[in-house]
Amino acid sequence: MLRTVAVVALDDVAAFELGVLAEVFGTDRTADGFPGYRFDVCTWDGQPVRSRSGFLLTPTADLTPLADADLVAVPAHDDGSAVPAPVLAALRRAADRGAWLLSVCAGAFVLGEAGLLDGRDCTTHWRHVDELQQRFPAARVRCNSLYVQDGRLLTSAGTAAGIDACLHLVRQEHGSAVATRLARRMVVPPHRDGGQSQYVEAPIPKAPEAPTLEPVLEWLMGHLDRAVTVDELAARAGMAPRTFARRFRAETGTTPHDWLTNQRVLLARRLLEETRLSVESVADQAGFGDAAALRHHFSRRVGTTPQAYRTTFRERVEA
Repeated sequence: MLRTVAVVALDDVAAFELGVLAEVFGTDRTADGFPGYRFDVCTWDGQPVRSRSGFLLTPTADLTPLADADLVAVPAHDDGSAVPAPVLAALRRAADRGAWLLSVCAGAFVLGEAGLLDGRDCTTHWRHVDELQQRFPAARVRCNSLYVQDGRLLTSAGTAAGIDACLHLVRQEHGSAVATRLARRMVVPPHRDGGQSQYVEAPIPKAPEAPTLEPVLEWLMGHLDRAVTVDELAARAGMAPRTFARRFRAETGTTPHDWLTNQRVLLARRLLEETRLSVESVADQAGFGDAAALRHHFSRRVGTTPQAYRTTFRERVEA
């Protein structure tokens, strides 16, 4: 049973990500029937560290609580700064004795430096997934997950995804009823659908980067609502269909169908965010033909339904 929690705070620690851990595990709610935890914020030498927001943070301990904590958590910090060797050693010892290890956002880089991501499924903020994979090639980085559990290793994406990961751990350790009550107390969803894809910035490109095919692609960008075939596009480019398909993959890295579907999904995202068009109308304007086709492709590429995406992201427009 989860009873003791030690959070490792490094220089330039992210205040919100640290606050997530403090809110879930460091707030005493035992009077209301919630589990209680011994909660420590630890620095490698027991001295204050500066937060990313500029204020000094005074810890409750040095690394000593990591020796027996049920959960050792690492919030985000500057992922390019050196991690003190004693921290890495303490994390490895915690893993060896079977403690839970949890990272929030770029805290995954600290676990990677300790060698704890090798051969493991993990994630981090979508802006950092490529760097995480490059720095730790033996890790299996899942770029679209809000959080990933691999055994007793739990890594989460940016900011609010840390809440999702913490509630997931509470659910495993204390049951669904406790996790759901805690989520209500914190006024957050007990579980969020979808993955990080729905949060990635993905504007429709203004100018395709394909020297030979640029005129065709520019025409396509202005006519996404039209049904087109590869034969039509090849004729517009003055090529045989097979030649066009080969040239298209060489210059864009994908097939005409995949490229066109991706552009249509990007257009649908913008329409769902910025207009009051029905899902059927969005499907028509984005070239999917009907709402069923839009839902199919949108869910596969964005990780959520068009309606759920609109509910989360649509800008308020004047009636």
